Amino acid sequence: MAEPIRFAYTFQFPNGAEQRFEILLDADTLALLAPQDAPKPAWTKLKYHQCENCPLGDDVEYCPVAVNLASLVERFKDAVSFESTTVRVQTAERTYEKDTALQKGLSSIIGIYMVTSDCPVMDALRPNVRFHLPFASIDETIYRAVSMYLVAQYFLMRKGKQPDWALTHLVETYQAVAKVNQGMSDRIRHATAEDANVNAVIILSSQGGMVPMYVEDSLAEMEHLFRGYIERQ
Repeated sequence: MAEPIRFAYTFQFPNGAEQRFEILLDADTLALLAPQDAPKPAWTKLKYHQCENCPLGDDVEYCPVAVNLASLVERFKDAVSFESTTVRVQTAERTYEKDTALQKGLSSIIGIYMVTSDCPVMDALRPNVRFHLPFASIDETIYRAVSMYLVAQYFLMRKGKQPDWALTHLVETYQAVAKVNQGMSDRIRHATAEDANVNAVIILSSQGGMVPMYVEDSLAEMEHLFRGYIERQ
């Protein structure tokens, strides 16, 4: 069996304190390999501020996204969004480091936890986790989202299925994801004293919300980058 995919996040604070998180993903499914004794506080119950578009039934006791986020949220439940931190992200290929506000560092790691949780809505974004880009800008987020989706359409075509080259379902996917982000921010807001965790999810939501807007505008702001392809035809 292939070794798990590993991301190591370290948050360093001006007072010398550190918070460390090791994320291990199944190399085949990209599912989070969570410890069996992962905490399940009351706010992780499925019915606790459940997302309006949640497809899970009454047979599911806990929200899988909330359970994945529980350890992180509990550690930062008293943290303020604009607290300064240095975030270091170690992967097998390279190390990223950035001095930033805590909410932005948390947004990066929360994105991994959410899409590797076996939430049926968030599952659509899972392929991007294999090529995780910490601290992605809005333009990078949009480019990666569209690129991932078009690769998926290529594989559908190869399997004899109907591809969606018009990106219609990509828009629908991100609209559904936006509802999950809203639901999670509501859930976390009621589970924490300060705003760092909540605002981290809001950042994710705002970046993801730009994807439908760009697609509906035919990605016009990126077209010039592909001049070499377009003018060759």
